[in-house]
Amino acid sequence: MRGKDPETGEYLGPSRSRQRREALEVLALGERLAELSEAQLARLPVPESLLPHIRQCRRITSHIARKRQLAYLAKQMRREDDDTLHAIRDALDEHGEAARREVAAMHRAEAWRERLLDGGDEALARLLAEHPDADRQRLRQLVRNAQEERKREKPPRSYRELYRELHRLIAGGAAPAAEPGEGDAEDELA
Repeated sequence: MRGKDPETGEYLGPSRSRQRREALEVLALGERLAELSEAQLARLPVPESLLPHIRQCRRITSHIARKRQLAYLAKQMRREDDDTLHAIRDALDEHGEAARREVAAMHRAEAWRERLLDGGDEALARLLAEHPDADRQRLRQLVRNAQEERKREKPPRSYRELYRELHRLIAGGAAPAAEPGEGDAEDELA
């Protein structure tokens, strides 16, 4: 029993039904984490203490053993604070705040890349005014190389590198997962 406050008559803690619902939500979150690839998992704010349990879950193929390991993973996850679990859920949610920020940073990086390629030194001066810690020489070289690639119809290696550099600059140091429309096979060739 969870007991009642003798003065107000209110219940002291959450009901068993609520505790069970919360535990099942954490279990479902653990299942989602176990289904992710290592690269996807690296992008999430998952504490280091949970990573070995998630990897162990992936390795187990037997149904009952996997179910038992998922339950153990959920138990370990329930030991984390609510803010950590909320941050993980938000990062997994494609409509969450973290996803919106990431998409906005991608769009800003793409817009700056096009401005730099079309506007030249004036656009670079505006970018450096907004981000004084940027490497002027590297950006100028990437812009020149990307323009040259366009003229000669070469593979867009510098074009992509310029995007990565801009995204890193705009997102505050976080490297982008991949440029929109950029395939895994292209990365291996570049």
